[in-house]
Amino acid sequence: MMTEPQIVSDLAIPPGEYLEEVLEETGINQAELARRMGRPPQAINEIIRGDKAITPDTSIQLEKVLGVPAYIWVSLEAEYRLIRANEAESEAVAKEVVLLPSFPYPELSKLGLVEKTRDALLKVQNLRSFFGVASLHNLAGVKEYSPAFRQSVNKDISHEALASWLRAGHLVANAVETESFSQKKLISTMSAIRSLTLEHEPNGMFEKLVSILKTCGIALVVIPHFKKTHTTGATFWTNKNKAVIMMSLRGSWADIFWFSLFHELGHIILHDKRKTFLENGSTDPEWKKQEDEADAFAQKTLIPPGEFAKFKASYDFSESSVEAFSRDIGIAPGIVTGRLQHERLLSCHKHYGRIRYKWN
Repeated sequence: MMTEPQIVSDLAIPPGEYLEEVLEETGINQAELARRMGRPPQAINEIIRGDKAITPDTSIQLEKVLGVPAYIWVSLEAEYRLIRANEAESEAVAKEVVLLPSFPYPELSKLGLVEKTRDALLKVQNLRSFFGVASLHNLAGVKEYSPAFRQSVNKDISHEALASWLRAGHLVANAVETESFSQKKLISTMSAIRSLTLEHEPNGMFEKLVSILKTCGIALVVIPHFKKTHTTGATFWTNKNKAVIMMSLRGSWADIFWFSLFHELGHIILHDKRKTFLENGSTDPEWKKQEDEADAFAQKTLIPPGEFAKFKASYDFSESSVEAFSRDIGIAPGIVTGRLQHERLLSCHKHYGRIRYKWN
């Protein structure tokens, strides 16, 4: 029996080279081997050149004719094909280096979601692992990331950066444990959530908010704003029992934070669990309709329409009036001010009760 070869090199050596050595040692030529195996001479020649693979059937035939165990031939062939595949993979990775500027790699590495490195090839490999794809070219076709590639309102948007932001949110949310989603419980806790607007210290308030939402089956996660994403929030479901609200905390105005939060809560209560909702992005009429519905939900939940109509009818939008109305409906005055500014009833230079949050 021939000595078993030891594969120690990562060079792509065709098994046919070893076959050629065995034939030389045994004194059998290719034509004779073909006759003994009952195969066309051309097939043997293609195996020796590495153009044709040694199949399990062929390996058994070689064992019978040459005495070299079939598993040796199968192992040699598998090793050769794997090395060739790795070589092709390395070439593919190198070709994707040109895509790197589109991705917020530094931001992802700061969050500990990818390894910090200057090696461009390693960055590509790390991003593939981060997204769970075989190629960065495949991102647009993956359901989880496809909403990012449908954003079209802002021409400066980076679809890759937005997909990165979404993926980061998915990964963080997966680690958050919540109770099973209950719409009834969420609606019943809406007043408790709304009352948190009155707290001026944002970090303690945020902990309470996260805790309340967990009991309703919602994971609230914060992923800092990435350049060229142009979004403040997103809503999606990891499964039928767990909803996720992502927020970037872009900017610091408290009233904008609360409106964005209730906007996302509106999507959870009103819309399809199978969809991902990203703020500020698509021109699709159905998307616009659902965004308008989420806006309307946020407006009426934060400021009851009947009371607001009476307040507007007074035409008194002074600071004292805004504060008094806010006390009456139990909400932060900055939210009323923001609404008045949105409806162009108050100058954007008047910031009655508006505060900026300082997040840790």
